[in-house]
Amino acid sequence: MTSTLTEADRKSTVYRYLITAFCVFLAILALISPVWPGNNLEPNLGNLLIWLGVAELVDSFRHAIRGSKKAAQVSAALSLLMGILLINAVLFRVEALHLFIFIVYAIDMVRYLVGAVRNYRKKNFTWIALPGFVANLLVLVLMLVFKSDTLVWVLSTAVFIRCLGVGVAVFTAKHGLLKQVDEDVVASLGLTDNAYVRKVAEKVKEEEALSAPHDRRWIITFVLLLFVIHLGRMGLDRSFLGILSPLVATLGDLVIALIITYGIIAPTRLAALNIYRRGSHRLWQWIEVKGQEKRRVFSLSTLASLWLTRRIRAEIRFRKAGYSLATAFRTGLKIGLPPSALLAAVMPMLGMSWYFDTENWASGIWDKWAAARADHWRMAMTSSVGEDYGANAFKVQPAELSNQGDFSFVVVGDPGEGDASQLVLKDQILQVTNQPDVKFLVVSSDVVYPTGALKDYERKFWMPFQGIQKPVYAIPGNHDWYDALDGFVATFYEPEAARKAIMARVKADMKITTTTASSIDQMIDQTNEWRNEYRVPTGFQTAPYFQVSTNDFVLIGVETGMLRQIDSLQLNWIKNVLDASRGKFVMVLLGHPFYAIGEYQGSLNPSFDSLHAMLRKYNVPLTMGGDTHDLEYYQEPAEGPGTTVTHNFVNGGGGAYLSLGAALAAPESMPTKEFAYFPSRDPMVAKIEKNTAWYKVPAWWWTIRLGGWPFSAEWLSAMFDHNVSPFFQSFMEVRVERSKNRVVLIPYSNKGRIKWSELTSTPGARPAGAKDSDFAEWHIDMP
Repeated sequence: MTSTLTEADRKSTVYRYLITAFCVFLAILALISPVWPGNNLEPNLGNLLIWLGVAELVDSFRHAIRGSKKAAQVSAALSLLMGILLINAVLFRVEALHLFIFIVYAIDMVRYLVGAVRNYRKKNFTWIALPGFVANLLVLVLMLVFKSDTLVWVLSTAVFIRCLGVGVAVFTAKHGLLKQVDEDVVASLGLTDNAYVRKVAEKVKEEEALSAPHDRRWIITFVLLLFVIHLGRMGLDRSFLGILSPLVATLGDLVIALIITYGIIAPTRLAALNIYRRGSHRLWQWIEVKGQEKRRVFSLSTLASLWLTRRIRAEIRFRKAGYSLATAFRTGLKIGLPPSALLAAVMPMLGMSWYFDTENWASGIWDKWAAARADHWRMAMTSSVGEDYGANAFKVQPAELSNQGDFSFVVVGDPGEGDASQLVLKDQILQVTNQPDVKFLVVSSDVVYPTGALKDYERKFWMPFQGIQKPVYAIPGNHDWYDALDGFVATFYEPEAARKAIMARVKADMKITTTTASSIDQMIDQTNEWRNEYRVPTGFQTAPYFQVSTNDFVLIGVETGMLRQIDSLQLNWIKNVLDASRGKFVMVLLGHPFYAIGEYQGSLNPSFDSLHAMLRKYNVPLTMGGDTHDLEYYQEPAEGPGTTVTHNFVNGGGGAYLSLGAALAAPESMPTKEFAYFPSRDPMVAKIEKNTAWYKVPAWWWTIRLGGWPFSAEWLSAMFDHNVSPFFQSFMEVRVERSKNRVVLIPYSNKGRIKWSELTSTPGARPAGAKDSDFAEWHIDMP
C-alpha cells in the first residue's frame, strides 16, 4: 500500500512540475509577443491564454480542496474568456474589446481580494492571493493610463503576469484522489450518520465505476456513426489525411454535446437537486426509520427509495465530473450526444447555418490554414504558367468584344450557396447576360460555399449558371481558397494552366497533401464533363486575376485573397497594367470592397489601405468588390486638381445570406457623404421580423436595437438568413456606352431593374434629376 501511494505522489509531483513549467513557458512567449513577426498580436496573445486556461482547467480537477478547485476553475474560465476575446478581436468594436478585457481583469482582481479577506476572517490567511490582486490592479492602471496604440504591450505584460500567477497557483495547490465521491455527496446532504444512505451511495459509486467501460463503448460507437454520416455528406477532400473536414464536423458535434450538457441540462438538474435536497433529507430519514425489511416491493417507501437513489446517482455523476476531467468529458458526451446528433440530423433540412451546422465549422479551419498560405500559393501558381507580369499579361479577350460600338458585361457577386436565394436570380441573370450587347460575365468573390470544393460546383455553379452563353470569368473569394483554390482553378483556368498551377501549389506545400497528379487529372476531367454537359463557357484564365482590355476601356480583376492583401507579383502586374492604361477608362474589380457595411475596410489591413491609395493615385474612377452580401455605393470626392471622383460599389448580393450592416448603420456614421444601398432598412426589417423564429427574437432585438454591440450587426447577419420571399438579392450590368462617352452601372434584383425608390440614397448619389420612380443607374464619364 505504501509503495502505491509513493508512486502516486511521485507522479503527482512530476505532473505539478510539468504544468508549472508550461505556464512559465507561456509567460515568456507572452512577454515577447509584441516583437513576433506579423500583425496578429491580439490573436497570438489569445492563443496563449487559451492554452493557459486549458492547463489550469485540467489541473483544477486534481485539487483536493473544493474551494481551491472552484477558484482554479473560475480562473481558467476567465483565461479562456480573455483568450476567446483576443482571438476574435477583429469581430469586436475596438472600444468594446478593451472594455471587456478591462472588466475581466477587474473581476479577477475583486476575486483575489474577496478570497484574501474571507481567508483572513477564517484565520486562514495566506500571502499567495495578494500577488494576484496586485498584478490585476497593475494591469487595470496600465490600461487606464496608456492609450490603445500601446495597449498590446500592456496586454502582453498582463498575460505574462497571469501565466506566472497560474504557475504559482498550480505549484502550491493541494491535489487529491478520486475515491471519496460517495462520502462527499452524503456529507453534502447532511446524512453522514445515515448508514442506509451511505450504503446506497457506495453502491451507486461502484455501479457508476462498472458502467464506465460500457459508457465509453457506447460513446465511441455513437461518435463513429456521426463521423460516417458527416463523411458521407462531405466526402474526403482538402486535408492531409483526407478526413479533416468530416472530423472537424464530428468534433463540433462533441462540442455541442458538451455545451448542451453543461450549459443547459446540468444547470437545470443541479438546480432541481438543490430544490429537492431539503425534502430528500427528511425522506431519507423516514425510509431509514421504516427499515428495508418492512418495505414491500410495491409500496410508497420503495418508490421513494428508487426516486432518491436516482437523485444520489445524479449527485455522484456531477460531482465525479467535478473531480475528474475524463469523467466530466464522458458524462457530458453520454448526456449530450443524443440531442447533439438530432441537431446534426435536422440542420441540413433547416438550411445552411454558419452558427449551428458543424459541417460548416470546418470552413473555420480552412480559413486559418488558407489565410496563412494564400499569398504563397498564389505566387507559385501564377509563376508556373509562364507569363511575365507585363502590361499584357493575364489577358482574357471575349471573341465578340471589339474596339467599336457599345458593349456590356455582367458582374455577379457571392452567388454560390445553391439555395433559393441564389436560384431566384437565375432568370434575370440569363435574360440580361444573353442580350446581344453583353459580351461576358464575371463572378466576383465566393463562387461556391462553404469551402469552394469541386464536388459542390455542379449544384452551386454549373446548374445555376446553365443557359449562360457568354464567356464566364471569376475572381475567387475567401471561401474559394479553403480548398487551396483547386476547385476554382479546375473550373476557370485553361486546362493545361490548371494542371500546372495546381501542381505548383502542391510543390509549394512540399507535397504534403492528398492532391496528386492523378487527382489533378480527375478534377480537370470532371470539370470538362460538366462544361460539356451544362454548356457554360469557362476555362479561359491563367491566374486568379485577369484583365479585359480595349483601346478605351480596361477591366482589372484584382484578387485580394483571405486577408485583403495582394502579393508582390500581383502588385507589380497591377502597376504595369495601370501604367499602360493611362487615358483609358479603368474599372478595378476586387475580391473585397474598399467600403462596406457603412465602414471603411482599408483599416482592416495596411496592405489593403495601400492598394486603395495606389488606385486613387492612378485616378481609377470605378472600383467594385464582392464579399459583403448586398448592393452598396460610396462616392469619394476628388482630392484636388488633376484627380477624379471615385465611385466605389459593393456588389455581393448574388445569392449568399443578406448583409445587414449598411441597412442598419446610422446615416451620420457613413464613411462618405454620398452613398446608397439596397435593400433599404424598412423592407428588410419587415421580412426578418416576419420570418424570424421565436427563439431568435432576443438576438434580433439585440441586433436592431443595440447594433449587435459589442459585435456588429453585420457579424450577426447569418443568423437571420431566410431563403423565402421577398428576396433582396442583386447583381450589376456594366454598360460601356462609347456612343455617349460614359459608363453606366445598372443594378438588378430578381424582379428586374431596381428603382431608386427601392434604394436608400443621398441626393448626390443619384444622377441629376433622377426621380424615385426612375430605374436606378449610375453614370460615369469616360476620358
